[in-house]
Amino acid sequence: MTEIVEQAMALASETFIAASGPGGQNVNKVATAVQLRLDVFAMRLPPEIYSRLKMLAGSRMTAKGELVLTARKYRTQEANRADARERLTGLLTEALKLPQKRAKSRLNRVGKEKRLKGKKQRGAVKAGRGRVRPD
Repeated sequence: MTEIVEQAMALASETFIAASGPGGQNVNKVATAVQLRLDVFAMRLPPEIYSRLKMLAGSRMTAKGELVLTARKYRTQEANRADARERLTGLLTEALKLPQKRAKSRLNRVGKEKRLKGKKQRGAVKAGRGRVRPD
């Protein structure tokens, strides 16, 4: 699991872009936002992990299989870089987790009878809503 995250960190490329948000005049002078790009196809992930990652990434995954994360929360490049890497690690860790299998619920005889009785009553109410005919 950690080897996949380490591989992703090695393959990821970072570019610094001008950021909006906190920083005042500093944001106009310094490119503090980090855009982290990871070619997911180059990682050669198993199909089930890739599909979970694609679902989790949503619009952050391009059609070419590139995962793009932009971090601009902080005023410094270092803090934004750490934030982007942390978010990438979180995404990959979540994609690597196997989904829990749903336990089939068991309904006892009394519960089943109660449910069917309720359905009959509801059906009778709906049947009584028909057109009124003079007898």
